[in-house]
Amino acid sequence: MIDTGILPACAKDLAIYSAAPDLAGKRTVLYSRIMAETKKLKELIAVKPSVLSEEANFLCETIKPQMAAVRVLVDEAEGLIESSLYPYPTYQDMVYSHHF
Repeated sequence: MIDTGILPACAKDLAIYSAAPDLAGKRTVLYSRIMAETKKLKELIAVKPSVLSEEANFLCETIKPQMAAVRVLVDEAEGLIESSLYPYPTYQDMVYSHHF
């Protein structure tokens, strides 16, 4: 979801500010952090143990916290990305869409 939806949306959103980079605010740093933390998650997944009991512990103790770290950044980006570019329904859309 990050590679195929979020990061492309971040790139398109950042491109809007190419003529006025000062207006981009923290987008450049935030979007780069999303990419870096997602890369770290992929690297961790690549070295997960193959023994079931060790794998379960690794997933809970290592992968899950890294996924949470990525999620925090993506949640922050959701508030910055121009709404028509965001590839998934926002929390607001899901909660209030029945009112429209």
